[in-house]
Amino acid sequence: MKYIDEFQNPDLARRLLDDIRSTVTRPWALMEVCGGQTHTIIRHGIDQLLPDPVELIHGPGCPVCVTPLEVIDKALEIASRPEVIFCSFGDMLRVPGTGRDLFQVRGEGGDVRVVYSPLDALRIARENPDREVVFFGIGFETTAPPNAMTVHQARRLGIRNFSLLVSHVRVPPAIEAIMQSPDCRVQAFLAAGHVCSVMGVGEYPALADRYRVPIVVTGFEPLDILEGVRRTVRQLERGEHTVENAYSRAVRPEGNPSALAMLEDVFEVTDRAWRGIGVIPDSGWRLSPRYRDYDAEYRFSVTGIHTREPAECRSGEVLQGLLKPNECEAFGTTCTPRSPLGATMVSSEGACAAYYLYRRLDATTDPLEASPVA
Repeated sequence: MKYIDEFQNPDLARRLLDDIRSTVTRPWALMEVCGGQTHTIIRHGIDQLLPDPVELIHGPGCPVCVTPLEVIDKALEIASRPEVIFCSFGDMLRVPGTGRDLFQVRGEGGDVRVVYSPLDALRIARENPDREVVFFGIGFETTAPPNAMTVHQARRLGIRNFSLLVSHVRVPPAIEAIMQSPDCRVQAFLAAGHVCSVMGVGEYPALADRYRVPIVVTGFEPLDILEGVRRTVRQLERGEHTVENAYSRAVRPEGNPSALAMLEDVFEVTDRAWRGIGVIPDSGWRLSPRYRDYDAEYRFSVTGIHTREPAECRSGEVLQGLLKPNECEAFGTTCTPRSPLGATMVSSEGACAAYYLYRRLDATTDPLEASPVA
């Protein structure tokens, strides 16, 4: 297959759905661990096209959504300083902190700029040697290597007015935290293909064995999702719990050696707080001592900022798969993309944003009317 359209073929989708229906004999709950996969599922109505015994649970796979409130507040504090040019991807600008967001900081006179690569921020630093340039480095294993490379380049080129505000997180510890929760209903995982394209699959077999859950590495198009579900359901019905790679066109078992080497050089593993979830041991990265001079938290002395999550936002339950977005009483009423209570409503990969965008306002939407793969 060479083209994206081939991964949205409705005839192939029906065949995969028929195979799943003929295989499943009892209820199974599967979690997709990627916000991009969640948007594909909701956009195409895949969760509603599946047979009733198969439930898809949305996991904490949105990097913007899991960035904790206190990190947002640190970003707001740094971005407000007159000597700073604060650079970020656009999806972070409307994420609410305590009382405001980065758009408001920009409206108040802060120099907040949207960039499309961390290297854009490094270029801005070279062009503005009299200003401090900070890049907001968030995300999973997919965005960590380019951010690491940018810090490596800054050090190599001797650019001293550049720093990184780091909030990188790692998927395998999050899976372990989910499985250890007393409220966990997850029986299998669809692993994020882009994460595994960087990291490989080496960390997953131990998780599959320890918690006796199938883990299938899956892509992002409708047929990718359905194939991942098909393989997962087959394992569950057979009582198996292995790691399968259903995204071999992009994922190699060993991952990307160059990216892994860069991560090893620039970052070190650390405990990380996840928004709405709490601290997960060894679930993130921070700059290693060798690169500590490029850590914006230390450069701007904001390590002491600590913030409580707002009680009215239930995004933590959504991120843990305990609540569907349209089951929240604030969804679509007091919480909308124009007036969000949490990041899951404004992020391009947030589950709440997907439900709102594709009008999944309640559980009665007929997928056969709207789904391209129906």
